[in-house]
Amino acid sequence: MKQLEEAILKYGSAINEQVLKVDTFLNHQIDPNLMYLMAADILEHFKDKKIDKIITIEASGIAPALMVAYQLNVPLVFFKKATSSILNEELYQCQVHSFTKNKDYTLTASKNYIHEGEKLLFVDDFLANGEAALGAINIVKQANAEISGIAIIIEKSFQPGRERLTAEGYDVYSLARIKQMAANHIEFIKNE
Repeated sequence: MKQLEEAILKYGSAINEQVLKVDTFLNHQIDPNLMYLMAADILEHFKDKKIDKIITIEASGIAPALMVAYQLNVPLVFFKKATSSILNEELYQCQVHSFTKNKDYTLTASKNYIHEGEKLLFVDDFLANGEAALGAINIVKQANAEISGIAIIIEKSFQPGRERLTAEGYDVYSLARIKQMAANHIEFIKNE
């Protein structure tokens, strides 16, 4: 998506070969106009899919996922990275490793919000190694629901996330695919 790539180049910062900082428009401060355009692009890609709900993982995936849910007029369910004292009902849970924070966390979703047979679109801010998406898929499988697709805002294509997800048959759509990056250098792969 041209507007996203332009925002990454103008406002983003490649810290090194692995870390991209986009906190000026995506995951600290949020550009609502760009979010709206990204959501429309995602929905255009998945327009032929049945989608009952949008799912994501807190916190950085919430803004783009909410805009997709708003435009599709379906609920958004976000999975928590830690259990809470108010989550005392039955839960779906699995362990996930965070590439960004280099630690494991327990992904948690209430059984009240994901139901058998539902078709779910997973939306997240980044795809690197695929751990977050695979964790969300694990939760969805526990609920006997189905992933209709995976929408990613920024994919680090030099890491194995896409390969891991497409090998399992998932439709992965990324708005910006980074081929390589280094301090002050970002190169994109053009979407087919």
